[in-house]
Amino acid sequence: MRTTTKLSSKGQVVLPLSIRQARDWKPGTELVVEETKDGILLRKATLFPPTTLDDLVGCLKYKGKPKSLKQMDQAIAEMVKRRHASGRY
Repeated sequence: MRTTTKLSSKGQVVLPLSIRQARDWKPGTELVVEETKDGILLRKATLFPPTTLDDLVGCLKYKGKPKSLKQMDQAIAEMVKRRHASGRY
C-alpha cells in the first residue's frame, strides 16, 4: 500500500487509518523512530527497554547482614501464611 501524507508545521505526520488499524496502533501508542539508509522506520515501543542481569545487579541496596537462603524461604513462607490468614488469597 502506498499513500501520501504531509508534515505539519509542528513536525507531526498523520499515519493513514488503514495502517494504524492493521498494526493496532491506537492514540497514545509510543513509537520508536529510527533513521535508516532508506528512510525512517517506525516501530511500536516495547513496554520495557531490553536489560541484562548486569543492569540490575545492585539496584536494590540492602544494608545489614546478608540473609541465607533458608532465612529468605522462611520469610516468604511466613508472608504467604499471613496473606492466606487475611483472606488475600
